[in-house]
Amino acid sequence: QVQLVESGGGLVQAGGSLRLSCAASGRTFSTYGMGWFRQTPGKEREFVAAMYSSGGTKYYADSVKGRFTISRDNAKNTVYLQMNSLKPEDTAVYYCAAGHFLGTVGAGTPSQYNYWGQGTQVTVSS
Repeated sequence: QVQLVESGGGLVQAGGSLRLSCAASGRTFSTYGMGWFRQTPGKEREFVAAMYSSGGTKYYADSVKGRFTISRDNAKNTVYLQMNSLKPEDTAVYYCAAGHFLGTVGAGTPSQYNYWGQGTQVTVSS
């Protein structure tokens, strides 16, 4: 069992930066791939970024590539999402998730993730 708690969301002007954190409970955190998704009202949950348990390959949605960076600290049971050059269209509730996925398609598929946080709101003003 893994419990996830996101933090770091808030209101920021376009062009600004935020760093989201996702703290995990449980000793098995380091065995899970971790992902970030986002969702706006009336829309499907959208993949943002993901990485494997051991680090290495990272996956990003085209819309955030070059602006967002996912990282993790297994010693702290925490995964991060550094978001730079934010745009109003990045406004959403951001969720972290833990699971076992494989490849680009797997990383971007919500059903590949077993555990989800409660979400943190990110609002980017123009």
